[in-house]
Amino acid sequence: MIDYKKILQMHFDHTSQRTIESSLGHSRHTISDVIKRSQAKGITELTEEMDNEWLFGLLYPERQTFERGYYPVNWEYIHKELMKKNVTLQLLHREYMENSRHSKKFPYSYTSFCRGYKDYARKYDLTMPIKRKPGELAELDWAESVLYLQNHETGELDKAYLFVATLPFSQYFYVEAFMDMKVNNWLTGHIHAFKYFKGVPETLVPDNLKTGVTKADRYEPVLNAAYRQLADHYQTVIVPARVKRPKDKQALRALLAMYQGISLVLCGIINVSRLRT
Repeated sequence: MIDYKKILQMHFDHTSQRTIESSLGHSRHTISDVIKRSQAKGITELTEEMDNEWLFGLLYPERQTFERGYYPVNWEYIHKELMKKNVTLQLLHREYMENSRHSKKFPYSYTSFCRGYKDYARKYDLTMPIKRKPGELAELDWAESVLYLQNHETGELDKAYLFVATLPFSQYFYVEAFMDMKVNNWLTGHIHAFKYFKGVPETLVPDNLKTGVTKADRYEPVLNAAYRQLADHYQTVIVPARVKRPKDKQALRALLAMYQGISLVLCGIINVSRLRT
């Protein structure tokens, strides 16, 4: 059996390949191949978890798969496909199953397939660059901070509430000020945001506020009837953020944080309906 770990240990200690060959009894070709593959994988040092089995799986994934009689998985392809819109591991596993049948090889089960991808991502220290996909959803809410509009004749200040919509993938956002947070303005904000974005996302993720959600519930929230009709008209769906789950709207929360503590006085303006950034 090839001692992958010992080969790399000696190599990292600047031992020549000729000395490694005579010490371990492996051929020069084998030693050279192990070193080249480790360099291609970016291995510069060994850790405790890098035993022979681990290194074999990392350096020779195609050999490990064929030796066990299973149809090989191109994990690099899987990782790239997952970045595409509406692509899931389940869909990719179905595709893999079809390919394995055509090749007359044994396919991995879905559980093993998911575990294999997890191991692949861990070994290569891979992460998805985004958690959302283009056009997948929009996050919407009223900002906690408000604007103040001053009547230049009376000097009185009126509150203006900020409706905010953001697209998590691009971090593109739309902001509009209204004189109240009633349902009509909530819906108007959506319509204007769709026009501004020049499109409608597949899913709307509002906070569990009363203008959009009549009853907040973790599993079956009750939506405002007018809000539901708006979604039907634009052929989109509404999935309210879960109660006490701030991570459901990370992009929007980051955007709203920009407005915390802001108090602006707009002099000479009494009837502002829209503020675009």
